[in-house]
Amino acid sequence: MQDIKERLQTAIKKLYGLDFEPDITPSPDNIDADYSSNAPLKLAKELHKSPMAIAEELNKTLDANISNPGFLNFTLSDDFLEESINNLVQDFAKTISSNTFKDKTVICEFSDPNPFKVLHVGHLYTSIVGDSIGKLFEYAGAKVIRANFGGDVGLHVAKTMYALQQKDIKDLKIEDIGKCYVEGTAAYEDDENAKKAITELNKEIYKINAEDLHNTDLAKLYWKGRELSYAYFENFYASIGLKFDKYYPESTVAALGLKTVKEQLEKGVYEISNGAVIFDGEKFGLHTRVFINSEGVPTYEAKDVGLIFTKWQDYHFDKSVVITGSEQLDYMKVVLKSIEQYAPELVAKTNHLIHGLVKLPGNVKMSSRKGNFLKAVDVLDMVKDELKSEYDSTDEIVALAATKYAFLKYKMGGNIIFDPKESVKMTGNSGPYLLYSCVRAKKILDKSNSARVADISDRRGVRSLARRGLAPVARGDGPAGRAPEVKISTRPRAEKNLIKKILEYKAVLDDAVTEMAPHKLANYLYELAQEFSRFYENCPVAGSEQESERIKLVQTFLNVMSHGLNILSIKIPEEM
Repeated sequence: MQDIKERLQTAIKKLYGLDFEPDITPSPDNIDADYSSNAPLKLAKELHKSPMAIAEELNKTLDANISNPGFLNFTLSDDFLEESINNLVQDFAKTISSNTFKDKTVICEFSDPNPFKVLHVGHLYTSIVGDSIGKLFEYAGAKVIRANFGGDVGLHVAKTMYALQQKDIKDLKIEDIGKCYVEGTAAYEDDENAKKAITELNKEIYKINAEDLHNTDLAKLYWKGRELSYAYFENFYASIGLKFDKYYPESTVAALGLKTVKEQLEKGVYEISNGAVIFDGEKFGLHTRVFINSEGVPTYEAKDVGLIFTKWQDYHFDKSVVITGSEQLDYMKVVLKSIEQYAPELVAKTNHLIHGLVKLPGNVKMSSRKGNFLKAVDVLDMVKDELKSEYDSTDEIVALAATKYAFLKYKMGGNIIFDPKESVKMTGNSGPYLLYSCVRAKKILDKSNSARVADISDRRGVRSLARRGLAPVARGDGPAGRAPEVKISTRPRAEKNLIKKILEYKAVLDDAVTEMAPHKLANYLYELAQEFSRFYENCPVAGSEQESERIKLVQTFLNVMSHGLNILSIKIPEEM
């Protein structure tokens, strides 16, 4: 499809001098062709010609057929299909490679859990999607830094610490910390005295970081809680096959954010309002936010200022991707707009991506403040339970694939419904369905290889007879004894459709990189698996006259699936 697009683009440029990017789409079932383009219709107004006239002019340099009201229809020859598959077989990595981001550094910041709180389903979602976006950039040649920004200081920490102080911390566990956050939040909201105590505690925690204190009881409790939190994060990420290159606790960037905001306050970017330092976003059609509160403490906004400059100092990135929940959209617009006033080049390199809420069927409202939220580990356990219930399987690889694919198949931005029962189905748009198609392809290849070993053994016997003058040796175009390569003149529709879908892979990958959209790759792999299923049902491989060609096709299908699933961080099991 990409070859057709490039040929048509070249023809338009040569004939009309226009830099025009034509659309190429699969042809409708009622058209005897593989791909079609409506380029003549789109060019008609600009060229002041009828679409049919433009189609006829373009077709003088193209091997297409024309249909009303001005479509160009293209049919792929068997020779082209065979050559394309052979190229993929001979050097798959080179054929589908991309250098779009070669020698570029991309920092992907995602997940961003806060120490002193428990990972919830949103952290799981952004961890899975963020990792795949990173892998898309790696495919395109980039050096990718996976970064994690978390609030190790702030009111949420003070709330947790308030409740922790009232407990025996001898055998403190991460579960205790999660419960204490809920208790501390309730106390802050319901008890005025507790609210004042937590407010003062918040200041003390800032001092612990600013002065690197370790000898007070509060400091010891704080550092133990923080250490437990990061160990818990690391263990969970390892369980889903993810490793971060850099953690940025808020305390490590707060000082630079505070310093930068104060410097820009003197230059008029920020201003004083009721004792606080604010950015007047209303001048830019946004809202106004506080960057330093009236007590001189940097807010989240100032810390994000410190973060972008710290990331720049550390990596001098070519692109920075920041993934947050959709509720942070307006917040990030204000932060970036303020930075744009004095560091526009950093804002130009920054892409803020958002995701919606992850909900269970039934649309149950969950809240970490009330303690009724869905934890990340709960999601994995639910999928494992469904897998056990439906198939009596405890395969960790399949369970993780089901979870990851259930998130990755959705376009980022809107809310998604996560249904554990649907995620483990072996049919339909699910991770296990994709894995099953790969395992099936492996079995076809294993069966064919076994048959080939037996065939080689038989041919050795024939050669032995031939050397004694008792049997002829078949000779082809290659070395003696090698059968001539079979040329397929006509292909069943299911076989041709599978090849066409395979040949779309490179273009799909390139689009997914450009748009930072793992869902495009995920849904392509589902469509590819569907085409393979139809091929499997209609086109025998082992023992057929076309076995040598179809084995190449099955191997290429498996190569594409393996490559694509790897970008989605999904492993393929040996069997299912």
